[in-house]
Amino acid sequence: MIISLVGYMGSGKSHISKILSEKLNFSLIDLDKEISKRNKLTIPEIFAKKGEIYFRKLEREMLEEILATEENLVLSLGGGTPAYYNNMEIINSNSQSVFLRTSVGTLTERLSKQKEKRPLIANIPAEDLPEFIAKHLFERNAFYGKAQFQINTDSREPEEIVAEIIEKLYK
Repeated sequence: MIISLVGYMGSGKSHISKILSEKLNFSLIDLDKEISKRNKLTIPEIFAKKGEIYFRKLEREMLEEILATEENLVLSLGGGTPAYYNNMEIINSNSQSVFLRTSVGTLTERLSKQKEKRPLIANIPAEDLPEFIAKHLFERNAFYGKAQFQINTDSREPEEIVAEIIEKLYK
């Protein structure tokens, strides 16, 4: 089984996927880290040197390759992955998809502490961050909402979220 975690940046995909993969004894792949490793560039460097279109093509190729594997795997996807091509359809056809739903308030709080590591929001003034996140989330929720399962992450411990994911998947 492949379990794909989708959600906005800051929703906890990387953290939850790590705990989930350990609990289930599944392999773990973080799509962005995998792209970085193979290209020997960070995601911000790929965006800066080659552009977003190049990145989205790479992302799609790697997504197809990973989803074609037969192993038990937790796949942590980039926040934008579901919003391009027909990625959400192939994610749903080849894996169990879980949307980590997180409120604008929680996302703003988390992301304001890590702006410099996030190319998409690095140059957005703190006071404009909630509005930016709200607009962006509104656009992407149409894709995230296609996930087979939705888990609310606000004010919850990671272990509690992981337990709910396992319960929903194995019901």
